[in-house]
Amino acid sequence: MGSHSHCDSKRIFSVLGKSDEHVFLSALILLGLIFFGFFVLANTGLLQLALTSDRSMISWVILTLYTLATLHWLVRARALDRENALCRSVADSPPASSNLDGSYVGLALTTPTDSVADRQHLLDTIGDELTNTHAAGHFVADLLLKLGLTGTVIGFILMLLPIGEIDQFDPSLMQQLLAAMSGGMAVALYTTLAGLVTSTLLKLQYYLLDSALANLVNRMSLLGTTQPIDG
Repeated sequence: MGSHSHCDSKRIFSVLGKSDEHVFLSALILLGLIFFGFFVLANTGLLQLALTSDRSMISWVILTLYTLATLHWLVRARALDRENALCRSVADSPPASSNLDGSYVGLALTTPTDSVADRQHLLDTIGDELTNTHAAGHFVADLLLKLGLTGTVIGFILMLLPIGEIDQFDPSLMQQLLAAMSGGMAVALYTTLAGLVTSTLLKLQYYLLDSALANLVNRMSLLGTTQPIDG
């Protein structure tokens, strides 16, 4: 019976593949590409121009939130990597339950259940709990987009304020008026761009985690039906 379960575990991982076994490495590669993109922007002076032209400071807030969310993303990628490594170790050679303490894989495989329905309910609960760990990242991604749109509104307000202050037509004031309007337009455009870019990047980053998470839950579900764990 044990050898049959072991062969089933081998087939599980051959079917599911190994694309999500090194989530942290994939995250580091993606982060390197993102850093390279920001380096190119900084090297051309566009990044500095966007930050210095934004009088509302919303672009700074957006970049700060994006940096914090990316750190959380790396932590979660590392955690999923550990869970995948435990799944692989269980499939290769069943460990003692003490070696799985503190992990979601251990919780899924060692928690006693009375029926298939109870085990599925347990796996659904674990899947929901793991999904909730990504909720903060998805919230920040939406928040970044909304901050960008807020910057758009503020920029247009700053652009239109000088027009409301004109009480007489004076050609000598037109240059100052145009300069003030261009400053407001810069705020609107740069904050919108910052919000769109960072929100899109963060959604892409968490899509990588969500994909790996779905694969992990599938592995735990299949391992739970084929792999006995020694107490």
